[in-house]
This record gives sequence, structure tokens and C-alpha cells, in this order.
Amino acid sequence: MLEQHVKVDIETISFDLLKQSKALDIFPTPVDRILQYSSLTINKEINLSIDHESFFKKASIQLTKALKKVRGFLDRRENVICLDLSVKENRQNFVKLHETGHAVLPWQNSILHFVDNDDTLDPAVKELFEAEANFFASLTLFQHDRFTKKAEDLPLELNSAIHLAKQFGASIHASLRRYVEHSNKRCSLLVLRDISSKREVPVCFVRDYFQSISFTKTFGEITWPAQLGYKWTFVKEYYHEKKFKKDGVIELETSQGNIDFTYHFFNSTYNAFVLLFPVGEKNKSKTRFLVKQ
Repeated sequence: MLEQHVKVDIETISFDLLKQSKALDIFPTPVDRILQYSSLTINKEINLSIDHESFFKKASIQLTKALKKVRGFLDRRENVICLDLSVKENRQNFVKLHETGHAVLPWQNSILHFVDNDDTLDPAVKELFEAEANFFASLTLFQHDRFTKKAEDLPLELNSAIHLAKQFGASIHASLRRYVEHSNKRCSLLVLRDISSKREVPVCFVRDYFQSISFTKTFGEITWPAQLGYKWTFVKEYYHEKKFKKDGVIELETSQGNIDFTYHFFNSTYNAFVLLFPVGEKNKSKTRFLVKQ
């Protein structure tokens, strides 16, 4: 958890960078313009998904992080970023901004190299400099309050977050998380992964779970087991490779007793997302849009 004064400093740096690079209110967020303004370049001749071991051996960098699948690398001496070019562009956008955070946050400039993998890019990372770079990347990619203001004009549904992901150039996972955590409506998000078809009884794992502040105030913190079995309706939908559903209803135990929740389900092939909100939650919109599944 970052201290408030650190958040304020990062917010100031991020906003000034968006403004000075003329990226503010431009959609999708022009990440490469931000990098260029920050005097950073991408070395497209290096693909960390292929050149991983040889690259770090040549650079004489021997870190524990480099033993795992590396997604991003910052060489502060050369102002160069290297990437895993095998991942989707919207995921690369976040990694680019994470490395930019390492480069532009002045109190991090004593470290010449940053090696980032899925652990350091995880929003729950405990390492201070990595948490700061993640906070910077999310703020910048979603342009501070721009994402939240746009979300407020859209209906409470999973399609709204998918629409905003495309508009900002972000991943669906990151967009859904921000959509829920910054919502003034009572909603939560369950992220599932690794459905198993090899077992006699299929199970999947709970990767992440997030709640809006108003959801927590009303219903408390809902806890989930690490694995969910076939009895759960959305696990069945995941197992049978259902792509999308927006009329699910499920009863959950909360601090207010057993409550019926509407749920929307989306299978991205990488993860399955379950957006939950109480039946009857206000769901009006000023804007209409069409998302192609």
C-alpha cells in the first residue's frame, strides 16, 4: 500500500507528463508519444520472449527476476526499453508505461536496470518501486479520472469495461479491475483461470477478486475458496467454453445474509471474468454503444 504523499507525487508527475506530451484526452492513450517525450525508445530488435537468456547474459545482468519470463526491461543508461513482443499490444502498453514509471520517478534513478516479469507487474506486488511503477502506469494509461468519468456515463455491465478497454488501449483485465474499483455502484469482479478438463470433476482457480467501495460497505468482503468446482454455474459456462452471458443470477452469502446477484460472464480465452452486482442495482446510462463479441 503506497503512502498518500507518494501517490500525490506520482499523480503530479503522471498528469504533467500526459499534458506536456499532448497525450491528455487523446484516445487510445498514445503511449509511444509519452515514451518519446520521456526520451525513451523501444528496442524492437530484441524480443524478450525469444532472446531472454542470451540477452541477460550479454548484458551481464544476473537477477532472480531474470530467471522468470521477462515482460519488460529498462536500461536507464541508454534510455532503452525491451519488451516481450509476443504479448498483445494492449498488454505491452502497460509494460511500456511501467518501465516509463521507473525512468521518470526521480527517487528511483539510483537503479540502472529494471527487470520486470508477471510478479512485478502484478497490482498486488509488495516491492515498493514496482508498486509505484504499477500505480504510475495505471494512472497514465487510464488518464487519471478520464476513465472513471466515461464509465459513469455507461450502463453497469461487463460490455462497458470492454468498450473502455478498446477506447483507452488497455487490457480487458486491467480495465475491468479499474471499472469496479472506481465505481460508485455496488459491484465486484471475480477473475477465473485454468479450467481443468483433465479431471473427472472440472475445477478452476480464483486468480483475482475485487469489490467497489460501496459494494463492501453494503455486503462486507466476500471470500472465495482458491478453487471453484463444477457446482458453480459460471464454472460450468467456463468449462463448456461459453463466450458471453449477461443474464446470470446467483445467490451469495454476505454480511447482510444470502443475497441474489446478477452476474455477467465473459471468457477471453486467457481468463474468465464474472461481474457481480445486486439484482435491481441502478443501471441507467447516458450513452449507448455496441460491442462486438
